[in-house]
Formats: sequence, C-alpha cells, structure tokens
Amino acid sequence: MNDINKTRLEWLRDKYIDWLTTRDYSPFTIKHRRSFLANFLKWCNDRSIGNPSEITREIMERYRKYVFLYKTQKGKSLARGSQQLWLVSLRAFFRWLSRQGYMMYNPTADLDLPREVKRIPRDVLSVSEVEAIFNQVDLSKPLGVRDRAILETFYSTGMRRSELEQLHVKDIDMGRGLVMIIEGKGKKDRMVPIGERALTWIEKYLTEVRSVLAANADQDDGALFLGIKGVGLSSCTITSMCQRYILAAKIGKKGSCHIFRHTLATLMLDGGADIRYVQEILGHESLKTTQIYTRVSIGKLKEVHEKTHPGAFLKRKNKRGDSF
Repeated sequence: MNDINKTRLEWLRDKYIDWLTTRDYSPFTIKHRRSFLANFLKWCNDRSIGNPSEITREIMERYRKYVFLYKTQKGKSLARGSQQLWLVSLRAFFRWLSRQGYMMYNPTADLDLPREVKRIPRDVLSVSEVEAIFNQVDLSKPLGVRDRAILETFYSTGMRRSELEQLHVKDIDMGRGLVMIIEGKGKKDRMVPIGERALTWIEKYLTEVRSVLAANADQDDGALFLGIKGVGLSSCTITSMCQRYILAAKIGKKGSCHIFRHTLATLMLDGGADIRYVQEILGHESLKTTQIYTRVSIGKLKEVHEKTHPGAFLKRKNKRGDSF
C-alpha cells in the first residue's frame, strides 16, 4: 500500500514498527506486534476510523469486547492469554503515540485486561513416556539422527522452541557440557547444562549428518539443526516434527516442543532440585513463573501422603467386590 493511500493510523503504525526495530526489539516481538496491530487497524478500517484523534476510551472498550467475542477459523474463542497479547500490544502502541506527541492522551491507559488463569501444565511426560517417544525415531535415516538429537536437546535443556531454532554449532560446549542460549526470551543470554546422552546424539548428528545437509545450501550460516535444503529449521517444522513423534508413541498425551520443557522442570523438582536452579535453567525472569511447576511436581507430596495417611494403602475393589 502506497503512503498516499494509508490512513493516519496505518502511517503511525509503520513509524512505530520502525522505532521498535531501531531500539533493537527482538524480531519475535516485532512480528507479533505488527500482527496484532494489523487486526486492530482492519477493525478500524471497517468502521471508517483512520485517525488517532478518533480513538477514544469508548472505542477501545468496543474493541476489547470484539476481542473477547472473536472466533478463530475453527470457531473457537481466543484464550485469555491470547486476548491479553492482542490488547497489550495496543497499549504499547498508544503509549508510544502519546509519548511521541501524536495523541493528547493514551485511550488504553485504563483499559481492563482479561484476567489470565494460571493453569498448570496438563500433560507432563514420565521417563518411560519420553523413551517411548524417542523410540519412534527411525535412526536408519539421516534425518532420524537429526530428529533424535533435537528431541534429546529439548528434554535435556528445557529450552524453548525459538531458542533451539536459533542455536548455532558454536553454542555447544562439548567439553564442559553446556549450551549458550543467545538472546532467549527478553533478549537475555544464559548458559544451561546439557546431559551426556544429548551431547552424544548431537555429536553423532554433527559427525554423520550435518555436513551432508549443509552441502545443499549455497552458504553454511552455522545453524546447528538443518533441514534438507541446508538451512536452519523453521519453528513450524520443529513443532510438527515433535507432534508427529508424540502421537506415534500412542501414550495418550498431546503436545509439542514445550511438553519437554514442562517435563524437565517437573522431573527435576520431583528429584529434589532447588526451584531457583530450575528457574535459571528455564530462563524465567520471575520465580513465580517457575513455581507453577511445584503444583505439578507431586512426587514428594505423594511420598508424604503414603507415609502418613492411613488409607493410602487400602486396596480398591472392582464392581464384583474383588480387590485389585
């Protein structure tokens, strides 16, 4: 769209995105803010609203209700967390407009956000379920070796999908058993440990597979995990790969990359790890975020329950009255 055909709001949106870029915001943040603002501007265009001066507190309240009632292509409502993301991006945009002098006041300053429900992870894997998933990988194929190395890395480090996507070969310290995660969430670097088994699979992948894949590209940019074209894997490819192996394992649980993150945190806490160490590994800024896993990690709770509750070892009976 030419500038002459843009509304004032669209023009300011572009200036805001440029401002985010020059302030070194992450590509992930910029991508999502652009997307959420596009939704809002389309809503405005449908109502012939094109100037910031037309945006009032009442207009924003109408848009908040629109987001609340919004249905996806599958007919589902937006989760509260998603509703928050839509509206938080707007608040940041209008805060910028008011601070830059494009508006006299911020109409989103007092906008109520949906209360986010703190849900505990529903599906967490047991050790045997993790092994069942790993066993689905066809190790006779080069891409199978790569996939096993990816799964082992997720399980051993608990890193996010976006963090694995950005890994480079140089980020793996084989000697010290560490992974350097560059510009994780919040653009913060952190060093996390990685287990010997995961390192063994990464080493096998590097030795036997990666060079073959890298030869398919014009230039090797150093990304750790490559696709068949010799370039780094996309987030969608990583997600679908994890989902495929989890479904193939037939363990009755659904999930993707993040289920290994949940599993690492839960198993470590069950094993007696200090929650602050788990926080450091996961890269959580606030301990409150990590504490959600204490509600999933019930190994110690079950142990105490079995030792102290008089009914813990009573045998259940089936419908015929037989104990089992």
